[in-house]
Amino acid sequence: MTRSVYLVAAEASADVLGAEVIDALRRMDPDVEVHGAGLSEMRQRGAAAPVDLSDLSVLGFIDGLKAFGRVKAKVHEVATHVMTVDPDIVVLIDSWGFMWRLARVLKQRGARAIRVKLIGPQVWATRPGRARVLAEWCEHLFCIHAFEAPFYERWGLATTVIGNPAASRFERGDGSRFREAMSISSGAEVIGLLPGSRPAELRRVAPVLAAACDELCRRSADRMVLIVAAAQVEHEVMDLASTWTFPHKVVGPAASKPDAFAAMDLALACSGTVTTELAAQQTPMVVGYKVGWITWAIARAFLMKSRYVTLVNVAAGREIVPEFVQTRFTVNRLVRKADALLSDPDTLKAQREELGEVIQTMSPAGEGPAGVVARSLLQETAIRPRVSAAPAV
Repeated sequence: MTRSVYLVAAEASADVLGAEVIDALRRMDPDVEVHGAGLSEMRQRGAAAPVDLSDLSVLGFIDGLKAFGRVKAKVHEVATHVMTVDPDIVVLIDSWGFMWRLARVLKQRGARAIRVKLIGPQVWATRPGRARVLAEWCEHLFCIHAFEAPFYERWGLATTVIGNPAASRFERGDGSRFREAMSISSGAEVIGLLPGSRPAELRRVAPVLAAACDELCRRSADRMVLIVAAAQVEHEVMDLASTWTFPHKVVGPAASKPDAFAAMDLALACSGTVTTELAAQQTPMVVGYKVGWITWAIARAFLMKSRYVTLVNVAAGREIVPEFVQTRFTVNRLVRKADALLSDPDTLKAQREELGEVIQTMSPAGEGPAGVVARSLLQETAIRPRVSAAPAV
């Protein structure tokens, strides 16, 4: 029987994962029908619903309030397309606020598709009540870490652990090859600048990272900065970089990220998926993050449960990667820590080794997260069997 799968992704990292799942589905079953609503990577693979989700990448409480009307409208647009396609399974990738609402609308409309969430909200760090909400509207969850499963299973949600996509995605890069291709001296100290993939991160995080890089380059003429721009903010990063006076090179999404990350002696990174990608290359890093003050006040008072924001630190249970968040996210603190690391080869080596150990626990061997997801989707018994949907409202 030919299976029909509909995937939804509204952010860049989710779009990449969705594309990988599509590729894996087609390798395993060339007859599978794939539909979906995604961004550039998924659209190239035919998941090209007539709905534009590119404006849904929001960050923080205030940004979320401003985007609420837009999110609500897009939910109904995608739901209508799903109902028209009538797939066997709908896979909702990341983007908590958008996806749980979409799952709810699909159930309320009586969609026959099994509703599957791919990557759950970080209930181990904040808002554990989201596990109950997800169990109410979805029938299966693919999560990335074993320690997440109990949070969901207590609410009766069937859960499959797939490993971390970012940790499993890349082979080891060739830093020497990248340096040669970019005409970077083998003796130069390369400082990576990873400014984030959302407009709010470019406003709040990137300027502090850039100012720290500027000061680090002032302290040594042998240093240069390598900026890797995410696809969805490439033009904005290029505009920012045109104002920077420290020695730098900017590469876009067409460049080999594994090679670029492997070429870095140290990275200054905005917290996010990229920190796991850096860890996969055992690239030492310092991480920073900042949200709006209202969001921060609410999070600190009511929501945050984890000591760390960087996933490798969470997985390790200790601070392998120095992280500076909100009030501690200052140029002086970043510069002091980065300069100390660059001046101490033994400490850099120790962080590389620790990153390698943690990544091994985050990316179990096998067919990879996308392969685990695809195989499960193609096997009726591998995910929760379809149940009767709620009546349409």
